Amino acid sequence: MQIMLPGLGNQLDFFLKNYNVVPGKILVIGSASEYIAKTLAKRFNRQVDLIVEDYESLLNSKLLIDNNPGINIKLMEYDITDFQDSEFDLVYAQASISLTKRNKIIKELKRITNAGSYLCVGEIVNLTQVVPRFIKDIYDSSDLSPLYVESLEQYYLERGFLVLASSDFSESLHDYYSNSLNMLKDSKQILTDNEKSYYKKLLNKISHESNAFLKLGGDKYTGFKVLLLQKGQN
Repeated sequence: MQIMLPGLGNQLDFFLKNYNVVPGKILVIGSASEYIAKTLAKRFNRQVDLIVEDYESLLNSKLLIDNNPGINIKLMEYDITDFQDSEFDLVYAQASISLTKRNKIIKELKRITNAGSYLCVGEIVNLTQVVPRFIKDIYDSSDLSPLYVESLEQYYLERGFLVLASSDFSESLHDYYSNSLNMLKDSKQILTDNEKSYYKKLLNKISHESNAFLKLGGDKYTGFKVLLLQKGQN
């Protein structure tokens, strides 16, 4: 199964290469992360909680997880969860927290994780300090607020995390958007007219963002960076 998120399968490969601890409780954040949750549950033989923020993603995740007993799927806002303090030892988030409410999400993640716990995060980043209007439009449509790539590690250091490993997978965004357009084309051939009407806003959004990135040179301004972090003792 292909991971259809920015970064594609690169973040998961990076994580499995650099993480050599057996975790207790695991949290995966974000829609389209079902394969990731399955992989982590099988790899570590641990229960995995997967949270998504909208009902449509919840239904889709439940369908793809297919009653896997090792995975609990829940509908929660990422910055206001129902989890207990210090509940998790590992959090994995791929392209799911580069949002305008990032600060609140990170504060919540610090609350629900143990001291010494690990966070593997993949973030959409700006490759230049100033980006053009069409890039801002893409960000606004998805409520994104990316940091400048050179500032990402410092952001987490200032919030009490240690940076254990990092990698830049910006080049993968071209394949991600190309794959998105191909999947969009395939889906339009099998969707009914009613389904096309229902998903019209989403389909148009995918088409617009992908074409803008590929045809207007989005790779000059937008990238994707992955960090493996460890929460400090404080």
